[in-house]
Amino acid sequence: MTLSAAELAALKQRVSEFARNTSTEISAADEKLLDELAGVLPKGMTVYVAHTGKEVELPDVIRIATKVQKLGYRASPHIAARRQRSEQELRDNLKVAVDAGVEQVLLIAGDLNPPAGPFDSSMAVLESGAIIESGIEYAGVAGHPEGNPNCPDDMLWKALAFKQDYMKRTGLKIHVATQFSFNPKAVAEWDAQLQAHGIDLPVHMGIAGPTPLAKLLKYAAFCGIGASAGALFKNLGNFTKMATGMAMTPDEMLLALINNGAGRAPSRIVQPHYFAFGGTMITAQWLKDLVEGNFELDPSGTKFLAKA
Repeated sequence: MTLSAAELAALKQRVSEFARNTSTEISAADEKLLDELAGVLPKGMTVYVAHTGKEVELPDVIRIATKVQKLGYRASPHIAARRQRSEQELRDNLKVAVDAGVEQVLLIAGDLNPPAGPFDSSMAVLESGAIIESGIEYAGVAGHPEGNPNCPDDMLWKALAFKQDYMKRTGLKIHVATQFSFNPKAVAEWDAQLQAHGIDLPVHMGIAGPTPLAKLLKYAAFCGIGASAGALFKNLGNFTKMATGMAMTPDEMLLALINNGAGRAPSRIVQPHYFAFGGTMITAQWLKDLVEGNFELDPSGTKFLAKA
């Protein structure tokens, strides 16, 4: 199907509106790229700092987040519940972050088993009061459009309901930041389930950035067998099988989400979140072109290319 010029213009406008507040993610390994990144990535964008790698500690994540904040971005350090050795240590690190102007964190359970300290889930971290008492105003929580092999679906829904109730009780502004997916249909079905379960939290939908397959594999090996790597390996076959309905590139996934209603009520999906998977600078340039509207839509309206 070929769209008219008017239809393409309207679709591009929807892309611009949906992607206006897009976010991305870096790891501790990207610290050396921060100055270069600052020359490409649009200022004001939210940049998550992942807590990945066995040798990485929370103070490292906070240190990098404070650098990101000082460069003119909105830093969002990961707080992995199971990696926290003590509540006091968590509170001390949060103070460092808030003193540097950080307003947001991403709360995840983490895959350390057994936990290093008193927290076995992001809910336990919230219940401690450490986040809200630190002065943090915004918190992302994990979402799993295709489920989580380590947690039954009913527990995932109960967790989101708890976090929504916590937001209403405390005033902490909470959004859902999801795992990435190559399956727009599965995401649309999950979005409908959010609505059916009465979950009104805004969703920042994870999308794999424009990273070559070799780098995706390298990143997965670097992270070990965790949630991100597991999702990657689960979907790798789609690169060769080209399964019907799968969105293989970041532009295809973005457009599929929009065509399925993302960005407009009643959808809970309000913006995309791009995972770089080690392709930090490639992703940054791609996001710059996206945010600035520096791309041309294919006449089919299913993909686009950045202008040369």
